[in-house]
Amino acid sequence: MKALKRIVFPGRFQPVHKGHIEVIKWLLERSEEVLIVIGSAQKSHTVDNPFTAGERMLMFMESLKEEGISREKVMIVPVQDIEFNSVWVSYLESILPPFDSVASRNPLVVRLFKERGYNVLVPPTFMRGEYSGKKIRERMMNGKEWKDLVPGAVARIIDSIGGVQRLISVSLSDEEEG
Repeated sequence: MKALKRIVFPGRFQPVHKGHIEVIKWLLERSEEVLIVIGSAQKSHTVDNPFTAGERMLMFMESLKEEGISREKVMIVPVQDIEFNSVWVSYLESILPPFDSVASRNPLVVRLFKERGYNVLVPPTFMRGEYSGKKIRERMMNGKEWKDLVPGAVARIIDSIGGVQRLISVSLSDEEEG
């Protein structure tokens, strides 16, 4: 039996990329279940958060299917921001199934969970220089190749929703649009 039962993996996932999928595989080697928390669920249609929570959920569902990762071992939950760091972990405790660990490379997330006594796993980086949501969004806006950095399912979803055009459109200032 695996040492850990359920690990929370929080992030904005804007967009889901190959590094995220590698982290999930790594986490599933260490736990029975991964609980993907799609943060900033209320945000979309901005440069930092171009995709809706539903689109990000679909990106994960289709990518996991493509990778042959059982959905019985992965739960995906969208969570709105509360903008109150000191109670964020207790907020998650109140809306998520019980969990025993968290996985994150974000120093704030690591600190908040450690302060609440949780076991914190810091996943290895998987080509972090390339697999970065910010860098992928910048590539999209600048007309550079980005599809090789995301699972095929994610590229298809972004294409089907006009995601690149959306990102370019929301990046324009009012002055540039007029």
